[in-house]
Amino acid sequence: MTEQPDLAGLQRRLAEFAAVRNWQPYHTPKNLVAALSVEASELVEIFQWLTPEESAGVMADPDTAHAVTDEVADVLAYLLQLCEVLRIDPLAALAAKIDRNEHRFPVPDPEDQQPES
Repeated sequence: MTEQPDLAGLQRRLAEFAAVRNWQPYHTPKNLVAALSVEASELVEIFQWLTPEESAGVMADPDTAHAVTDEVADVLAYLLQLCEVLRIDPLAALAAKIDRNEHRFPVPDPEDQQPES
């Protein structure tokens, strides 16, 4: 059984991949954000003209599933590289954001919901 990769390990692999190719000078926050945007747009392109039903079943087609998986990987790779460069812990950032959203958007009290007449 293959062990699941961990986030820190993936970030190390990405950093090593860039380092041995001497890509660090190009991995500025500006360039990484631009690359992230391009990759996210490529993911959007796959879904652009699909109906909601078609989009829900996108992984049923092996070719499309492969394209989606590759683009998700590209988006995540650039996001992790950006986090590394800016010294952001992506898991801590997400946990903090969820906490803020839970306070910002509390669960509605069922008694506050009035039935429509």
